[in-house]
Amino acid sequence: MTKLSTYEIDIVKSETSKIDQVDFNNLVFGRTFTDHMFYCDYVNGEWQQPKIVPYGPMTIEPSARVFHYGQAVFEGMKAYKDDDGNVFLFRPDQNFKRINKSAKRLAIPEFPENYFFEGLSTLLNLDKSWIKPGLGNSLYLRPFVFATEAAISASPANTYRFMIICSPAKAYYTDRVRVLFAEKYSRSANGGVGFAKAAGNYAAQFYPTSLAQKKGFQQVIWTDASTHKYLEEAGTMNIFFRIGDKLITAPNNDRILDGVTRKSVIQLAEDLGIECDVRRVSVKEIKEAAQNGTLKEIFGAGTAAVISPISAFEHGGDVFEIPEVDDSYATLFKTRLLNIQHNLAEDKHGWRYEVL
Repeated sequence: MTKLSTYEIDIVKSETSKIDQVDFNNLVFGRTFTDHMFYCDYVNGEWQQPKIVPYGPMTIEPSARVFHYGQAVFEGMKAYKDDDGNVFLFRPDQNFKRINKSAKRLAIPEFPENYFFEGLSTLLNLDKSWIKPGLGNSLYLRPFVFATEAAISASPANTYRFMIICSPAKAYYTDRVRVLFAEKYSRSANGGVGFAKAAGNYAAQFYPTSLAQKKGFQQVIWTDASTHKYLEEAGTMNIFFRIGDKLITAPNNDRILDGVTRKSVIQLAEDLGIECDVRRVSVKEIKEAAQNGTLKEIFGAGTAAVISPISAFEHGGDVFEIPEVDDSYATLFKTRLLNIQHNLAEDKHGWRYEVL
């Protein structure tokens, strides 16, 4: 391995690349990783010099607090390459703000902005060949931070590690999915950590989602923990409903993740003159709209899936099929987003961030 140095980041380059071993036409999401990874440790009350090293296993104490008290948060981002070989991120400032907001809620020290962006840019330039051009192709980026202090007393850690790993990706969901409206289990509650991208939020979803999958549904749309009367978000996505020509989505609160794709869809709707109500959405309203034929679409929005159309939902033993429509908002928004992300369309809001 060859050791290099930049002003802010120590770099140890991998001597060989794994890229020739990868079938980019048959990727399984989140299973293949690039040649390098970024990390930075928090010790003695400050973040140390960042490093980039070959991707590989790490040594960590069994008593590391992350294993016992769950101090871990993460982000999901993507890098895209246009036909000229230029590399772009999509609204990375929002991911940076959100990971620090999540970290603060879990008593994790916030990460410096210059380290975050310099780390992303340096890592992406090292592994640039892993980013394939073409609509639907991307490099999924996973920034995350976790408690490393070797101690099992119940208190916040004094040491942490911030990391970024990269995984080449194609479309996350390719087919329309079937969902279950939650009636018993909750994703989060008032005053909790639902707005944070905390690792434990996702772990808590796995069991009720597995029950839904046994009934033939791929995801759960979560309802409010107090009454289970209002629809809030899906397992890995924010959720949108189209009744007639109007778009509806639940408002942000301390239970709902402030999704980057969600806020982009809301802005695109405004650009296109599509009315979008951000308000509470009741189960009763959606069931009645499905019964009277005014429910035209339900779709999820998230970084991994981009836009994921929903073909059916179940609640209270009732199953409602949602026929496909010719003037699909899901298709419209997905096309618009992908074209902006891949530098194929005007970026009037300055969402593209070129990696130089």
